This record gives sequence, structure tokens and C-alpha cells, in this order.
Amino acid sequence: MEMERVTEFPLTRLDRRPRKRARLGWDVLETPKAQVGLFCGQEVGNVTSFAPSRAPSDHTTSSLVVKGVDRNGSPPWREDDKDGHYMFALGDNLTSRYKIHSKMGEGTFGQVLECWDRERREMVAIKIVRGIKKYREAAMIEIEVLQQLGKHDKGGNRCVQIRNWFDYRNHICIVFEKLGPSLYDFLRKNNYRSFPIDLVREIGRQLLECVAFMHDLSLIHTDLKPENILLASPEYVKVPDYKNSSRSPKDSSYFKRVPKSSAIKVIDFGSTTYERQDQNYIVSTRHYRAPEVILGLGWSYPCDIWSVGCIIVELCTGEALFQTHENLEHLAMMERVLGPLPQHILKRVDRHAEKYVRRGRLDWPEGATSRESIKAVMKLPRLQNLIMQQVDHSAGDLIHLLQGLLRYDTVDRLTAREALRHPFFTGDHLRR
Repeated sequence: MEMERVTEFPLTRLDRRPRKRARLGWDVLETPKAQVGLFCGQEVGNVTSFAPSRAPSDHTTSSLVVKGVDRNGSPPWREDDKDGHYMFALGDNLTSRYKIHSKMGEGTFGQVLECWDRERREMVAIKIVRGIKKYREAAMIEIEVLQQLGKHDKGGNRCVQIRNWFDYRNHICIVFEKLGPSLYDFLRKNNYRSFPIDLVREIGRQLLECVAFMHDLSLIHTDLKPENILLASPEYVKVPDYKNSSRSPKDSSYFKRVPKSSAIKVIDFGSTTYERQDQNYIVSTRHYRAPEVILGLGWSYPCDIWSVGCIIVELCTGEALFQTHENLEHLAMMERVLGPLPQHILKRVDRHAEKYVRRGRLDWPEGATSRESIKAVMKLPRLQNLIMQQVDHSAGDLIHLLQGLLRYDTVDRLTAREALRHPFFTGDHLRR
């Protein structure tokens, strides 16, 4: 049988929420660097955990599964679909080394497939990038970042590890270690119920350690969110949900899931960038986007810190802090939760954001698009009240930490290293 030529490059290292107010999955400008990344809407099979994903869902249109494949060799050549996605069948070989087991997810960049690695005898996650020039170029940037991270992250404890990558039938394929579900998937399967505060502390610490590690390398992630943070293991335990303690233990909602392990890894480095001057383009998924990004003030490392603050709140409450699609409404929500935007910041907004400001203050509620928008802002509590409603102990330290992570002025916002020294993480609250 004729062998198919594959270029392989071994390495030593390597969203659709059912909410009251609908969320846009990719609320960023159409640029390859902002769009390309490892999709993590996957479920990872485990006998004590989530059921495995068996096949693409019925509504998937960009990667139709084709049957009738020769299981012993290379699959027949198939044209990509109209969007440049790779066409495959479950059971196909992806080179002689990998066998496709299931589809894990799909995004703007392409698809992620669960595959059996015959050489290492383990399951891996392979990201197959669309066969389109801009996505191929963006994938090469991501590989460069992953190599840089892997070179310095010797233990592989912070970021997802890249195993290798190869170019197959005009598709860049990146092979990753297989991990557990994303924090978002875990929340979703848990009916959006909060994590215990001690687990929030452990996840928050690891997330900040990863951010500090990246910032030390002059790298800015720019798209931190629960979808891009994966649990290392899919295993969980069921514990009574005391907030629903009035319900009978026979009621399934009486119990909630808690991960057995707090270990996490950050993924999706397709929009990661090195620090440079005058970075003004739109970054971050809407709910986790910092005010300086919306106002066109230029952004740098602090935009990651803002995202971390939003993520920690979400882990405490189960719901995204800022559920909106509009810039003015988003800024009004920030003011409702965190207090008014400083005048010295509003005076510096770029010409695209000038419409959100009138007479030195945010044009709200006068500039609201609807009465519903005003109600959505008005129903939000202050940050202190929000945390105290959810957290039984350590609330004071957590509120103080979040106020440092969610400061409007980037000069005053905590760095990742400073945040890690906060009493919420160091345990100083226990010694008082």
C-alpha cells in the first residue's frame, strides 16, 4: 500500500449558555489571532464522571461524518467542506499514528477530535485547523507560543501541553494532552451552581500562577474565561447542596457535583500576544473584557487580570458577572457593581467610544437602547453584596482581592504576583 507523506514535528513539550440574557459565543472582531484557539466545549468520558461524547451533534453542519472507510489504512481523500473544515469519519486514521475516536468540539478555527495515539498508547486531543491561509498562519503563531510556554513550564503544570504537530492534507494538526472538562462545562452540568469557596481559592491561585508565568515571559493571553480553563481530571463527587437543603435527598437537585481534584490547566493560546506598544484592537470574549479594551485606551497585561477577577466571581456565583452584548450597557453594569468610572479615564476615551460619554460621565441611562437594558443593569447588586450572598467564610478577604483585580485604572490594578500574595491565598485570615 502506498504510504501517505506526512510532515510531523515532534516536541519535547508542548459556547452557548442557556441564560436569561443570551450570550454571544464569539463576541470579538473577525481577526485570526482573536478567533483561533482550542475549543473546549468537550465532555471527557470517565466511569465516575461525564458521559463520553460519541459523535458530532445533529446540528453540526460544517463537518459531516462520512461512512464506509477502509479501517486499515489512510482514509479516502475527501474535499473539505465549504468553510475549509476537515471531513472525517469516526474510526479514520489521522496519519498512521492516530485513530479518530470521537469529536470533542468545534470552533471558528476548526475542530478538536479525541484520538488514540498508537505510539504512546493514550488518548489525545487533536486540533485540526481549517485549511484556509489565515487560520493556518494563526495556528503557526499558536504553535510558537505553545513551544515557548513548554520550554519554560518544565513540569507542565500550568498550561496545556502540546505533544507535537503536523501538516496533514493542508490542515495544521496540533496534538495536545487530553484533560478533563472546562470549568464552564462543569458549571453547566452542575446547573450553574457555585463552587465551594476553598475550591475557588485553589483554582484562583493556579490561574494567577499561570498568568504570572505568562506575564514573566512577556506574553498576554487576552482570552481568559471558564471555557479556556480545563480541569486536569474529569472525576467528581456528589455532595449535598445546602442552599437547596429544603429539598428531599431523593431530589437530584439536592446534590451538586464537586471536582475530586482542583488541578487546572489553561488552554487556547491562539490569541496570545507579546506585549508591545499601542495595542488597541478588540480582545477577550465579551463577559471578561476589561474597560480599557471597550474604551479604546490601549491594553496590556492588566486585561488578563480583569478577566481573572470576572472568572473568580463566576465560580462563586455560577453565573457570568456581566451578561451583556452592548458596550454602553456593559460599562453601566460595571458602574453598578463596582462604582462610577473615574473622570480621568472617561476623558481619555478614543473617538469610537466617545458616544458612551456625555458631560464627563457615562451616558446612562439616557443612552440605553431599551427599558429592558436599564432593568438588566438595575438588578445587579454591588460587588460586596454579591459575594456576601454566596460566600459563608473568607468573604471579606475575597471582596478585597476582587476589588484589586477589578480596578478601573490599570496602574492601580493588582498584578498577578501581587494578587498571589493577598491574604485570601496566603491564609493570613486564619491567623487573625
